[in-house]
Amino acid sequence: MTRTYSFLSKASTRGLAGNGAGRKTGMVVLGAVGLAMAGCADQSGTGTLPAPQEPKAATSHKIGVLLPLTGPNAALGHELLAGAQLALAESGAATAQGPSQAQAQAQGRSGALQMDVHDTAAAGGASAAVTAAVEAGDGIILGPLTAVDTAAAAPAAQSASLPVLAFTSDVNQARDGVWVMGITPEDQVERLVATARKEGRQHFAAFLPDNPLGHALGNGLLASCRDQGLTTPTIVYHTGSAASITQMMRELSAYDTRKADAQPDGSAPAQTADATAPDKTLPSDLAAALNGGAGSASVSTDGTAQPAAPKLAPPPFDALLLGDTGLGLKNVIGALADSQVSSSSVRIMGPGLWAAFASKLGALKGAWYAAPDPSSRQSFVTRFMARNHHMPRPLADLSYDAATVATTVARTTSRGYPVSALTRQEGFAGVDGQFTLLPDGRTRRALGVFEVLGNGGGAKLLVPATTKTSVSG
Repeated sequence: MTRTYSFLSKASTRGLAGNGAGRKTGMVVLGAVGLAMAGCADQSGTGTLPAPQEPKAATSHKIGVLLPLTGPNAALGHELLAGAQLALAESGAATAQGPSQAQAQAQGRSGALQMDVHDTAAAGGASAAVTAAVEAGDGIILGPLTAVDTAAAAPAAQSASLPVLAFTSDVNQARDGVWVMGITPEDQVERLVATARKEGRQHFAAFLPDNPLGHALGNGLLASCRDQGLTTPTIVYHTGSAASITQMMRELSAYDTRKADAQPDGSAPAQTADATAPDKTLPSDLAAALNGGAGSASVSTDGTAQPAAPKLAPPPFDALLLGDTGLGLKNVIGALADSQVSSSSVRIMGPGLWAAFASKLGALKGAWYAAPDPSSRQSFVTRFMARNHHMPRPLADLSYDAATVATTVARTTSRGYPVSALTRQEGFAGVDGQFTLLPDGRTRRALGVFEVLGNGGGAKLLVPATTKTSVSG
């Protein structure tokens, strides 16, 4: 089954309606509230101020959920809520929300896990929502959805020592107590570099779009090469027309130098009569089609044979990371052909987004991308459809995983959600395979490496999914 990825980063919210009004003000207010909460201490009665104390960890097992449940993103918010509810239902926990929590307690279900849901699209946005969660005594936060909302909610949650499992893929939001649950571009690149290195690749480069996804991939390549003892990669960020992309690819691949080396005197190779010469008794376009191919002479519109493109030496890299999709990728593929950068000498790699249209990547046969094994998701899809009567969107995977973390930890600890339990070495069983929360706020997910088959064949799993790479982390 084909599945797509979300890249909910700083600029990915262009496609999601923002909740920007009053956000900066809300963050200031929340900071003050958090500091006030953290500074609360017993009064000694001696007239002296108590020594500053670290905020106490939340001790409740109540699960706070921060999602957009109204406004333009309400459908997506409710989809993620359904994923979290499924996880709680399967764990046997109660899923009471909002005012109904009091009813649950009155019915004698106070010992069961409770879900406390807050709308980040309501007045005050994510800042107000997390404040309400803190005041309600929630022990952990699932959400928010975007990087912007995560940045707004994090200060108050950290002040209250309230763990946050955010649904963004922006690794910049990862920090102490705030985990990024999405599959990050950086994680994908680390997996690809480790696999390519085992294949013997040593010289990496990247040709990436000048956008947040491109820069995340570039940062991931820099970090992965550094951590794995490889030379610093050459990275080019492109914008503009197909002609501009072609020129930038020529510069990255040292096309002019390679061409000059192929023709030391700078002249075109001499033409000799052979079996591959075009038959002038045929129309020029038919002659070109019959005799076309790598290294063959081209034919002008008047039937005159043109010099064949010389066979160039490989470029100064043996692994190239791309990040485009759509029309941008089409232009990049054209630039690769123009610069004679091919899979015969270069391992082409790309983002997990390629999984959604791998059958259309025939021109990149042999290229790699890192992604979860889609077979791992089948059981979740079946259970979600039985409960909600529609196919789950990919983001529902994240909310299910986050709720799984909460229910698993709640069953093993008597109070709250301690960091030691959240970052346990064995990790958690997720929709797309095993994953582990790292102390720095990143999430290590099981990613396999897939190879594009070409000819409409999609992609095959080349290296099984695992959370381990050649670099511990």
